[in-house]
Amino acid sequence: MSEPITLNVGGKLYTTSLSTLTSFPDSMLGAMFSGKIPTKKDSQGHCFIDRDGKIFRYILNFLRTSHLDLPEDFQEMSLLRREVDFYQIQPLIEALQEKEVELSKAEKNAMLNITLDQKTQTVHFTVREAPQIYSLSSSNMEVFSAHIFSTSCLFLKLLGSKLYYCFNGNLSSISSYLQDPNHLTLDWVASVEGLPEEEYTRQNLKRLWVVPDNKQINSFQVFVEEVLKIAMSDGFCIDSSHPHTSDFMNNKIIRLIRYK
Repeated sequence: MSEPITLNVGGKLYTTSLSTLTSFPDSMLGAMFSGKIPTKKDSQGHCFIDRDGKIFRYILNFLRTSHLDLPEDFQEMSLLRREVDFYQIQPLIEALQEKEVELSKAEKNAMLNITLDQKTQTVHFTVREAPQIYSLSSSNMEVFSAHIFSTSCLFLKLLGSKLYYCFNGNLSSISSYLQDPNHLTLDWVASVEGLPEEEYTRQNLKRLWVVPDNKQINSFQVFVEEVLKIAMSDGFCIDSSHPHTSDFMNNKIIRLIRYK
């Protein structure tokens, strides 16, 4: 065991060992305390991290035990998820996702309703044919919208851990687009042949991906298949009484229910 080290996390002091903090070298803490990233000191000489001090106890305990232990009445999952995302401890990220699945399955009856809309839109863009030579081009683009409501807020969080927007060269979870714990609206486009990558950013066009499969969603059929896969793994089944069969087959409305 290495010498003790005291941290000041958001004003709350913790004492641990350097070996504990660097037990996951690829994490934010591993980088900070191996010298790859400079650390700040408070007035007492303690290493200072400007993050939530209360939540850090769960991060530190995971480093010590490799187990995510939360009280039964824990009510700060959103805050914990943000802190876990910051520290980038991959086994902890996976443990939190498993915990959220467990909590979701522990919920009682739930309903999931998804309304889908699709339209074709013309996108105009410039193509560089040679140095100093550009031409104006246009193409039809499929634009998708999905309005999702679920009485299970934990299911929407689960969905957010699987679906990601691709924008400006980065993937970001759809969880950050939750309107409230029970509502989510997704807007995305299919890939357009010949459209330069920078045009997606310039025209604020997001694409949708499924992770960890790294599968792009270019049609409603693929979207419905992926959502059904995630929902049914969480105990949902198709509500045969609603909507009308033709609406479901045309990918306009999806309604699923879960009975416990």
